[in-house]
Amino acid sequence: MAGRKKFDVEHAVDQAMQVFWQRGYAESSLELLSAATGLGRGSLYGTFGSKDELFRRALGRYSAIYSARFDEALAGAHTDPVSAIRAFFDVVLDRIADPAVPDGCLIAQSAIESTILGPTSAACVRDLLGRQYTRIRSALDSVHGDPRLMDELATYVVAVTQSLAVVSRGGMSRDQLRSTVRITCETIAQQLREATSPAS
Repeated sequence: MAGRKKFDVEHAVDQAMQVFWQRGYAESSLELLSAATGLGRGSLYGTFGSKDELFRRALGRYSAIYSARFDEALAGAHTDPVSAIRAFFDVVLDRIADPAVPDGCLIAQSAIESTILGPTSAACVRDLLGRQYTRIRSALDSVHGDPRLMDELATYVVAVTQSLAVVSRGGMSRDQLRSTVRITCETIAQQLREATSPAS
């Protein structure tokens, strides 16, 4: 029985994640969450305590799914950081194009709503953005360039990543998204070349 309850809880979190991702926190009513998870209002509260807690569980689930894919994409950064960043963006674009999930990004959607989230949930969103920055920054450490430039490039990658999620929901085409990624990677490559070339 304990195993069945765990399975049901995980399934409920997955379904709630889809609702929050598609609708955003504010528009994800208890009625919608109840319909998606198959749990009545009482069961939702009994299992998760609050909508905020369910939201944070959904964020954690989302992060767990995509973090592994990002880490795999960045694994080759020590030999070719630009190709690794390009592979990172490929994960982002594949997620955006995946018909099985909502458009955009749950973290980007939640960041937009940060001002209406409770303090703990808003801090959770900031933490997830910080983890994304740390992941990229760690990949760039292999370049051994100017630390300040590496900080700036990591911030740049995070900013472009979140922007892709937002504009994709606004109707920007896949070709336009890929063009944005191409220019971003070319810019990073140029910055890294200039940082490692002998001073003229």
